[in-house]
Parts: sequence; structure tokens; C-alpha cells
Amino acid sequence: MEWETDPLYRLIRTIKNVMDRYFLDPLIGLLFPTAGDIFSSVMTLPFLAVSLFRIKSIPLTLAIVYNMLTDMLLGIIPLWIGDLLDIFSRSYTKNFRLIVGFVEGDQEIIREVNRKAVLTAVGILLLCVLIYWLAQAVVYLSTELWEWIQGLF
Repeated sequence: MEWETDPLYRLIRTIKNVMDRYFLDPLIGLLFPTAGDIFSSVMTLPFLAVSLFRIKSIPLTLAIVYNMLTDMLLGIIPLWIGDLLDIFSRSYTKNFRLIVGFVEGDQEIIREVNRKAVLTAVGILLLCVLIYWLAQAVVYLSTELWEWIQGLF
């Protein structure tokens, strides 16, 4: 296929192979606990670039973000448990499969992309609401605290 010669396609295929097939993702997480998860997230950027700028699909991008967040969630489980689970997660392979299936029009993949996109969008919406509530609580509590401090003098 024509898109298989695209340099970004070759890059994400290489990242998938190195991170999942050769277990670099869990190995980095094991050796560098927090930094490894951050590095793993950065390695997802080319997948996001392909989905956003080459394929131009918001649902596909949200599905990739879903897999990335799931991988991060597993990776932050303490001790070696998260790294062990990361071996079986293979988020880069999942993201690569989503991209290839989406481009090729695989209906099962497209349904999976849409399902993950909805879950990610709902999660983002819930986080926005939570952030709003927390900001309101902080403003309220800081105002109350300030008034209490002023009342002392």
C-alpha cells in the first residue's frame, strides 16, 4: 500500500516492534519507575501524529489516547507488578493495529475505535467536571480561610 512507504508509518512500526516485541516498554518502566512511564507516553506521539495529521481522525486519536492512558495506568502500579502487566498490555501493538485496521476499513477495528473514543471522551468530560468542582472548592475554601485569618486580627 502507498501509505506503508510513509516515513511516519515506518516509524510507528519500528516503535511498536522495539517497545512491545523486545519488551523495551516494561524494561524501561522497571529500570526507571516514573521516568519510564513518561518516556513511554512520549513514544506514543508518532501514533498520535499519524492519527491526527495523516489520517485526520479524532475517534482514532481518542482510541490511541485510551490505550496510552491504560498503559500508563498499568505502569504506575507499584513495585514490579505494573511492569509485569505492561508485558501483556502491548499498547503499541494495539495502537498500530488500530491505525492499520482503520486505514484498511476493517469494520471490527472501526467499532473498537468508536467504542474507545466514546470512553475516552466521557473520561475527559468527567475529568473536566471534577477539575471544575475542585477549583470551585479551592476558591471557596481559600476565601473562607482568608476570612477566618482576617477575623483573628
